[in-house]
Amino acid sequence: MATSYHETYAGWKADPEAFWAQAAEEIDWVDPASRVFAPDSGLYGRWFEGASCNTCWNCVDRHVEAGHGDRTALIYDSPVTDTKSTYSFADMQRRVGALAAVMRAHGVGPGDRVIIYMPMVPQAVFAMLACARLGAVHSVVFGGFAARELATRIDDAAPKLIISASCGIEVQRIVPYKPLLDEAIEIAAAKPETCLILQRDAHRCELIPGRDVDFDEAVDAALDAGGTTECVPVAATDPLYILYTSGTTGQPKGVVRDNGGHMVALKWSMRNLYGVEPGEVFWAASDVGWVVGHSYICYAPLLHGCATVLYEGKPVGTPDAGAFWRVIDEHRVSVLFTAPTAFRAIRKEDPDGALIKNYDLSGFRALFLAGERSDPATLQWAEAQLGCPVIDHWWQTETGWAITANPVGLGLLPTRHGSPGVAMPGYNIQVVDDDGKPVAAETLGNIVVKLPLPPSGTPTLWNAPERFQNAYLDEFPGYYATSDAGFVDKDGYIFIMSRTDDIINVAGHRLSTGAMEEVIASHADVAECAVVGTADALKGQIPLGFFVPNDGVDRDPVDLEKELVALVREKIGPVAAFKTAVRVARLPKTRSGKVLRGTMQKIADGAEWKMPAAIDDPDILSEIGDALAARGFGGK
Repeated sequence: MATSYHETYAGWKADPEAFWAQAAEEIDWVDPASRVFAPDSGLYGRWFEGASCNTCWNCVDRHVEAGHGDRTALIYDSPVTDTKSTYSFADMQRRVGALAAVMRAHGVGPGDRVIIYMPMVPQAVFAMLACARLGAVHSVVFGGFAARELATRIDDAAPKLIISASCGIEVQRIVPYKPLLDEAIEIAAAKPETCLILQRDAHRCELIPGRDVDFDEAVDAALDAGGTTECVPVAATDPLYILYTSGTTGQPKGVVRDNGGHMVALKWSMRNLYGVEPGEVFWAASDVGWVVGHSYICYAPLLHGCATVLYEGKPVGTPDAGAFWRVIDEHRVSVLFTAPTAFRAIRKEDPDGALIKNYDLSGFRALFLAGERSDPATLQWAEAQLGCPVIDHWWQTETGWAITANPVGLGLLPTRHGSPGVAMPGYNIQVVDDDGKPVAAETLGNIVVKLPLPPSGTPTLWNAPERFQNAYLDEFPGYYATSDAGFVDKDGYIFIMSRTDDIINVAGHRLSTGAMEEVIASHADVAECAVVGTADALKGQIPLGFFVPNDGVDRDPVDLEKELVALVREKIGPVAAFKTAVRVARLPKTRSGKVLRGTMQKIADGAEWKMPAAIDDPDILSEIGDALAARGFGGK
């Protein structure tokens, strides 16, 4: 189909308020906005000032009121527990309403904070929606986060209530949550009044009398009594949730998401960006603890009247590299959104895509990737195996939805491998040097967004407006600093090369580690890779590569390293000074799939480092240390 992207983007640019006012017609409002955009409110302006609304109503109740109560809303698929269940919008209304009644009975009201420390179970989504129903502010903390990290978030959010579970279930282990929760509450100065605990049969826990309440017992009693609550109206500018950044260094930042603008942007994105219609099945293979899980497991699909998939499993190992294809086939998924890391893992175990042939993917239309830079080799592999559009897009916790993409719903633009697409309406993207001056097309620089951020963009940090100003607005006045580096080509395609912290200075030359990773990943024998800058007395910094070979590759690592060094020299040039590529079995990652390059760099330099709170498997860092020590680097 012909694309209407350019016309749509131009329409936004010509009259942003009219554009978002029209998009807002898709939302049920209790009271309309007095101003679509209030430039004099907040730190850079606020969207839909004067409006009141309720996010839970828009996600659940209005679909029931419209006669769609029997339509599937949530599909729970858990290969780690061999459990599957589905919930209609009417089921969701009953269960969310009952949970909200329990929470209200324990004193939760509008503006109160509730921490949700849960695994990938339906009750986590019910809890998010129940908070929204009451006008409370939820803060989801990734299940299994260390006690001290959880305590930091408890102190910052000061929750009235915490909703948790007895355990999380991984592929080969059970992670008891209750001891971590108890330790965190003991450490924290802010003490919650009540904890609702979901008992999981795989590992039940002891409840503390007077504080802990059995989740199922309380909610089942409310269901039996027909308990529910109304959807409490809140201001569009009131917070819906706080989502803390990983906090691997220093105090984590509490990103605030408002109610009104969040709904408008996410609802718009479902049809126009992802190209899905109400009643279809959308799957974001992420975790509810991350922004993707907030936006595209919980809120956006339900706002749009879609079924959303909640998957408690992995792309490989539950049971094999065909896990994603099984879910797509069984649940008739139309569009999948996941991290490139997932597809690198699948490609590593099934490089020829043999397992895909076992499943019917005829209804599958598009794959979206985000969360980590998508190297062209992975994109091209996915395109060849799936025979459908594979779309890299770029966004951040702070924005809540895509900054750039190739919008399926508006009509696809030509794909440019290595680029996460073009700017979405709402985003005026520019590339500037360190002094804030625009740079020429295809010149590497700092990627910034002209203020204001569009609806759903964070208006501030929780209890820290000055930190928000310093972190995002001060460096380039009039712009939001993304902390990403890259360039824009002559046709407006954005190329994100790395975080600005990952731009290394080699003898005065600013070089992108992302560009080097792209070259290494193009080698047929490499499954995934990472490049960091390590200290060098002569050049200041030099690049250091890590690579994981594809399964079945049995070659001398020295020979493969020579080929990778030669490839970088050929594609980027001698200026890169790339001379070392260390073979490793695995790369350390967060549970959302981001490679922990900063920690790897510290290990290589022999600098002090601390265990990242969000790491998926801490043992990998010991493996990295051993591999580096064997090559004469900093070691453990």
